[in-house]
This record gives sequence, C-alpha cells and structure tokens, in this order.
Amino acid sequence: MTDFVMPSLGADMEDGTLVEQIVAPGDPVHRGDIIAAVETQKGAIEIEVFEDGFLDKWLVPLGTKVPVGTPIAVIRASAEPGKPDMPQPAAPVPAPPPQEAPQPVDPVAPPATPEEPGPVPEPPPEMPPQMAQSGRQRVSPAARRRAAQTGFDLASLGTGKIISLDDIPDAKDSAQVEPLSAMRQAISAAMTRSKREIPHYYLSDTIDLTLAEDFIAAHNADQPPDARLALGVLYIRAVALAAQKYPDFNGHFEDGQFIPGKAVHLGMAINLRSGGLVAPALHDATTGDLETLMARLKDLVARVRQGRFRARELSDPTITLTSLGDRGVAGITGVIFPPQVAIVGIGTPSLQPAVIDDTVQPRRTTQITLAADHRVSDGHQGAKFLRAIIKHMQNPEQL
Repeated sequence: MTDFVMPSLGADMEDGTLVEQIVAPGDPVHRGDIIAAVETQKGAIEIEVFEDGFLDKWLVPLGTKVPVGTPIAVIRASAEPGKPDMPQPAAPVPAPPPQEAPQPVDPVAPPATPEEPGPVPEPPPEMPPQMAQSGRQRVSPAARRRAAQTGFDLASLGTGKIISLDDIPDAKDSAQVEPLSAMRQAISAAMTRSKREIPHYYLSDTIDLTLAEDFIAAHNADQPPDARLALGVLYIRAVALAAQKYPDFNGHFEDGQFIPGKAVHLGMAINLRSGGLVAPALHDATTGDLETLMARLKDLVARVRQGRFRARELSDPTITLTSLGDRGVAGITGVIFPPQVAIVGIGTPSLQPAVIDDTVQPRRTTQITLAADHRVSDGHQGAKFLRAIIKHMQNPEQL
C-alpha cells in the first residue's frame, strides 16, 4: 500500500482543503485518474493519482485543511480489501502501591512568635488639583460618541486638552482596510519569493507582425468561427520552439541547481473574472498542428475561468508566457514564477513606421520582453532566445 499525499500545486502553496472525494473506497484507479478536488488559494483544483491500483480508504474527511505532504488516502495494488486494524488489548492496570499510614500530627501548634510592629509610613503629600487632572483624558460627549461609532482610538490623541468633535475623523474620512483575498495572498507570496530569490535580468525587442497577421487572416478566411486561429497561438508555438532550442530557459531551479524540462510545458498567464491570475500549463506546446493547439488553449482558458483545472496544470509549467495585448499596453516586463527561470511578455500590436528597402512603410509591430534567471543564463543567451522567437513569428507557415 502507498499513501496518496496532499500535492504541492505551486511554490506558494502550504496547505489545501479536501472538498470532494470523487472515488469511493474499493474503486479501481488508474494513472491520471481524477480522484479528488482540493480547495487552495487559487480555487478548487482536481488532483490525480499517479499509479494503478484500488482506493483502500480515505484518511481525511471532507472539509479538512491539511498541509502539503500529508497523507489523505491509501492506494493498494490488489483488489482484496485491506485488513482493518485489530484493536489491541488494553494493558492491565497495575495495582496502586500500598500507602503508608500517615504519621500522627501534633494537635498543639507551637505558639507563634509575635512580630514587633514596624514604623508606619507617612501618607504621600496631596497633589494640587491641577496636577491630579493632568493624566486624565477629557473628551466631550459628542466626540466620545463618534469615536465609538467609527472605532477610533481615543488614546492616540493623548492628554492635556479637551478632545472635541472636530478631533475625531468622520466615518467617511476613515480608510476602510480590506484584508487581502486568498488569491492576492498567493500571488504576493510567489512574487515576493521571486524578487527575493531570483536575480532577474531583462531584454526586449520588437516583432514585425505583418506576415503573422496576414497568415492568420488567410487561414481564417474560409473557416467557421470555432475553427479560426488567434494570433496568440502563434506566440505560443514560437516561444515553445525557441525554448526547445535553448533549454536554459525551460525548466526549474531547485535545491541550488537547474533541472531542464523534459518537454516544453508553457504556462499561460490567464486573468480570472473574479480577480487575480493563474498560469496553468499548456502541456507539450511544441507538438500537434496549430488547430489542435488552438483547441487545447480554448479548453484550458474555459476550464480555468470556471475554476476547473488540474493539479499538474499548476505544478508542471517550465516557462511562462504573459500577454496584455488586449489591454492596450505597449509592453510588459514579467516577474518569474518560481521555480521557473524565465517568462516572456508580449505587448499590444500597433501600427508603426519602419524602414524597409530604404523606404518608410507602415508595419504592425509589438514589443517582446524576456525576464530570465541570471543563475542559469546570461544576456548573450537571452538575446539568442528572443531572436529565435522573432524569427519563428516572421515565418508563421513553418509553425
């Protein structure tokens, strides 16, 4: 038998709450099957099993929050149910040792030694009335009432004067402090760790999108709406192919060493309608045709925005792509998601003048930015990586 533990679904995750048990005890399970759902700071996430066997029992009841690494279920290899634990016989309780008979107590106590009275201290001198009042806080009734209504701390005003209504801020003037949501706490933890631990360096360049947009327009001209491509799918394939060629940007930095990714699992930064963002993996982003990749992207975005994504989609990304192309910004300089070592940012396409064959022509361009981990790569490699992405975008028919 093996324990199935609460998985780590990101560098910022410390615990999770079991909210759904999809498989019942005794049911068969296969590698990749979804067996439960866990509530984290990023939402409800489906978790899968990584071996074949049978679910023997659940160790954690629904609604229980447990730390990462805590066993939550038992998986057994055979179909025979496990033997229940037999109760152990209670150990015999030893008889108490015999108590010694108490010694007789002399009923007559010795007379107490009389104490000589000490000198009586003199009473302190009386304070003048003005000194006795100096330590008190004098508050008008109206001011005290407003302080009680708004939760204002009167002690912060000190003593020495009469506190009037004008000294107490009105409720509309008091800042309403809202606690951070669980999502913002998760983002804060990951980004703070990134800036504290990862020595970022940044490079940027410009992509001429004219050929890429012409390719998309020609492809979509005779396609139904659900079969059309978006420019974003070209970005995905171009970044994935470049990361495959330059593996120093594709992998994880853990325990003081870089571990290259076995494949390119591209993290897609997706904004949530409820606020915040997640960056689940689009697995094996170098494989399949563009139509298949587009369908997988649509499915991933739809499931994430419905709060339905799987554990592997949060833990597997080897490099992240973020784009604010629909928000009108010229460019974006990302923060690396630990333990990854690179993030690529794409800005909004715009019409810009460009010199081509000694003539000025209007071209559709956008800014591309790389943030990378200086422990693993340097600017020379980063420049090659960026140029590879740009080259792929300018040859879209080869993607």
